[in-house]
Amino acid sequence: MSAWTTGLRRTGWMAAAASILLTGGQVYAADAASAASATSSEIAPAERLLFMSTHLKGVQPHTELDYAVDRTRPAAREKDTVKVLVLSADNANGDALVSDHGGKVEVPGEGLPCNPVILYFLEHDIAEMEQLTGGQRRYFQRRVRLALAASPAITPVIRDAQGKKVTAKQIVIQPYLDDPNSARFSQYTGKRYTFVMSEAVPGQVLLIRTEVPGANNDFAHPVQSETLSYQGALRSLSPLPGKKAPDKDVNAPRASR
Repeated sequence: MSAWTTGLRRTGWMAAAASILLTGGQVYAADAASAASATSSEIAPAERLLFMSTHLKGVQPHTELDYAVDRTRPAAREKDTVKVLVLSADNANGDALVSDHGGKVEVPGEGLPCNPVILYFLEHDIAEMEQLTGGQRRYFQRRVRLALAASPAITPVIRDAQGKKVTAKQIVIQPYLDDPNSARFSQYTGKRYTFVMSEAVPGQVLLIRTEVPGANNDFAHPVQSETLSYQGALRSLSPLPGKKAPDKDVNAPRASR
């Protein structure tokens, strides 16, 4: 199981949440105490929505879910497509595959029923924070997890999904806003994470976004952002090795290309 959830099992991300992290040779006791407190509590609603929900329920086998990724940096912009291939009905076997421009991507979500694209996005984000700041990966993992464990609001919203208005649930967190160690990476103190989930789309992930605000906390003009947005679903007609191709489903939703 992944450490994106609280202390039911302390492996992977949960070990990061429970650990006392060393930064620059010092132990930050206050932060460690908050982690210990969080791991001893029940799973927060935001964590349950993102990590413990069966997002792929109702998705037929051999269905590909497509997500557009747009990364904006100073003087640079990068686009990508992330695909989640659901192999078993409802992802009952937990064998959905994630891939991007580099091919298949392993995500640390053993035992979690959630859409693995959430873990893909967060793992990429944490790796980037580590690279940009020189900080420790598990420190950033734990800050995000603690922000979700603090029971942030889950707000009903109306969003657009492939030209239609749908009901959704939105979670917004700023993991580093009150971080006692944020002086070490002050340019990211205001970084904001937004999750938009909707049962109206296969896989339930409508949008995930991170934004680093501009001067004076200006989110209208972020200096850095990354957005993953749902594009559509496509029933695969290519059989897996040794398996018969599924019949074409004329009613299956098709991806926007």
